[in-house]
Amino acid sequence: MENNEAGGPDEIDLSRPSAARVYDYYLGGAHNFAVDREMAQQAIRMWPELPVIMQANRAFLRRAVRYCVAAGVRQFLDLGSGIPTAGNVHEVARVVEPDTRVVYVDRDPVAVTYSRSILGDDRRTTVVKADLREPDALLARPEVTSLLDFDQPIAVMMVAVLHFVPDSDDPASIIAGYRKALAPGSFLVVSHATDEGQPEKAEGHRELYQRTSTPMSMRGRKQVTALFEGFDVVDPGVVYLPLWRPESPDDVDEHPERFTGLAGVGRKP
Repeated sequence: MENNEAGGPDEIDLSRPSAARVYDYYLGGAHNFAVDREMAQQAIRMWPELPVIMQANRAFLRRAVRYCVAAGVRQFLDLGSGIPTAGNVHEVARVVEPDTRVVYVDRDPVAVTYSRSILGDDRRTTVVKADLREPDALLARPEVTSLLDFDQPIAVMMVAVLHFVPDSDDPASIIAGYRKALAPGSFLVVSHATDEGQPEKAEGHRELYQRTSTPMSMRGRKQVTALFEGFDVVDPGVVYLPLWRPESPDDVDEHPERFTGLAGVGRKP
C-alpha cells in the first residue's frame, strides 16, 4: 500500500486525522497522510515536546514487554497496537524468547493493513481488525483463540490507547472483560495520557483531538490506578513514563512530570 491519498483502502476516511497515524508521525514513521501530518505539526507547534513524550511511551512499552517475558509470559495481546514501527512487541520479546506469540489488534484500517504487510507469513503473530471495547467478541475470534492459550499467562498491552476510550464507554468494565478471561500470572500493561504535570498545555491538546475519530480523555493518577482493579500493581506503581523501571539512572529526566503520560503494570493473582 503506497503512502499517498489516492492509494488507501476505500474504508479510510482521509477527511479526518487518525490518532494511530498521527502517533506514527510523532515517532518518525511514514505511514500517515497529509491530514494526519497537518494535525501533528499543529500539535507540535502548541507542544514542542510531544515527539519526545511519544518516544518515552514507546520506550516504556519495550521495558514492560521485557519485564513480562522475564516473568514467564510467552503470549501477548496488544490492543490498539497502531502502525508498526521499530521495536514492536514481538521483536522485543523474541530477543529473549524466540517462540513468543503475539496478537495485534487495531480498528484503524491503515494500521491493520501495514501490520499484515510487515508481519507477512509469521505464524506466531496475527493482526485482527477489531474494537477493543468489545472484549467478549474479540476474545472469541478464531484468529485469537488459535494463537493464544488462555490457560497460560498472557500480557494484555493497552499502551497509549485507553485515553481514546471515553468515560461513557466505561474503560474499567472493558478491562474487566479481558481480566476474567486471563489465567493467574497474566499481566495488564497500561500507559495513559494525563493532564497532570503540564495542565496548561493539556486542554489545547484535548481540543485538537476532537478533530479525530478518537477524541482524547486525559485522566489523573488516581483514575489510572483504579483501572488496575483485580490486578496487583507491581513496583513502582503508576508513575510518569520515564519513572517506570528505567534501565539506567541516566534515563530519568530531571523533570519527569513533563512526560505527561502515566505508566503501570499489574499482575493477575
